[in-house]
Parts: sequence; structure tokens; C-alpha cells
Amino acid sequence: MPTTNLPAVTVLEVETGLQQLMGDHDLYRQILRRFRQRYQDSAEQARTELLGGDAVSAQRTVHTLKGAAGMIGAQQLYLLSMALEPLFAGPPTQCIGPLVQLEQALRALMAAIDAELEAAQTGASVPPAAPAMAAASATTAGGPPETGMLVQHLARLLEEGDGAAIDVLERSASVLAAGLGVEVFQEVTEAAHQFDFEGALAVLEGAKGKLSA
Repeated sequence: MPTTNLPAVTVLEVETGLQQLMGDHDLYRQILRRFRQRYQDSAEQARTELLGGDAVSAQRTVHTLKGAAGMIGAQQLYLLSMALEPLFAGPPTQCIGPLVQLEQALRALMAAIDAELEAAQTGASVPPAAPAMAAASATTAGGPPETGMLVQHLARLLEEGDGAAIDVLERSASVLAAGLGVEVFQEVTEAAHQFDFEGALAVLEGAKGKLSA
């Protein structure tokens, strides 16, 4: 049964998202834009999959949304996704109300993301990037030697299924995103957060050529 009572949690905790990216504002906004492009219809997609009799795909869609929400500091959406995910194992009817909540939360999050991006665009008070970050951004096509070593270390952790890979992704977000590209970095991070280390490694291996180009 539909309900409009959403958890009393901040829709978008910018500081939380920034902490996971070592305070890199530019990278955070790039990831916000990509989140908006990729996930704005995820709740509707999950509902369509569920009503089409594919609860497994619906659960996977919500699981992926949960990981992406956690990465940007979207606490409300993260908590709703976490509560909804196990319900797909039961009767479809018990998922309908939570899915309505998820859609509402996602709409609220899209509005919060738009507001954050607009504020960054219109306000001349965008925090200046630190020299190290600026240098990293300039080396996207061909990363410095330390970036290559970091990627090798990350690949080894992923190959061994070591959860420390997630710590490396969070601590070195700016360097890895600059060296691999934001899209590849986020794909690797999303897979790792879902403990799909093989998938994360496959994406990482496919992007290694950029560092040696």
C-alpha cells in the first residue's frame, strides 16, 4: 500500500559524499551528473521489472541503486533501497508500497542534485582545486607512474577478493578518477561496493591501456 512517509534523513548529504572522494568537489559534481543520467528512472525500472514477473532483475536494479546512492551521500535513498531489497524474495505485493516511496525519494534526490549543480554553476564561490588535484586532472589520458602503481595494487586486491580494495578506491578517488576517467572509476567502484570484485577487475583491466598510452 502506497505511503508518503519517508525517513527523516537528509536527501543528499554533500559532506558525506565529499568525504568519500577526499574532498574533491569537481569529481563529486561529475559523479552527481552521472548519477542523474544513469539512475533517474531506476525506481520506475524496478517496478516495471517486478510487475513483469522478473523479481530478480528488480532486486538487482535496487541493489545497484543502493550502492550508487551510498557513494554520493544520498542517505534517504540508500536506506529505502536497503529496506526494499530483501522484500523481492517474497510476494510482489509487499514491494509496491516501498517502491512508491523509492520513486518519491528518487525524485527528491534529483531535485537536490539539480540544486547542488546549479549552485556550483551560478556561484563564483566554487572551491579552488588543490594543486595536486589540478595536476591529476591534467593527466587523465596518461597517468603518472604512481597512478600506474596504484592501479596495479588495486587490481591485485580485486583479484584476491580483498575488501581492502574498497578502501583504496575511497582513499585514492581523485587520483584514480583522473587516471582512469570518471566513468570507469565509478563503474569499478560500483562493482566493488556490490562485492563483484571480478566485474570490477574486468573493468579496471580494460582501462589499463589509458595509463600506458
